[in-house]
Amino acid sequence: MAVPKKKKSTARRDSRRAHDALKAPGLSTCPNCQEPHLPHRVCPHCGWYNGREVIEVE
Repeated sequence: MAVPKKKKSTARRDSRRAHDALKAPGLSTCPNCQEPHLPHRVCPHCGWYNGREVIEVE
């Protein structure tokens, strides 16, 4: 059975986990209402997408 001969150092363990942190989503600005929203999706604030109103928002 394979068993590690030496203990992995905490620096090696933590450097492997350096890319596991969550990143903030990349937001774009709505050209109609200037609110931030996810790109390629309908704006939840005004209901516009691609220069026209897609859904009605109260």
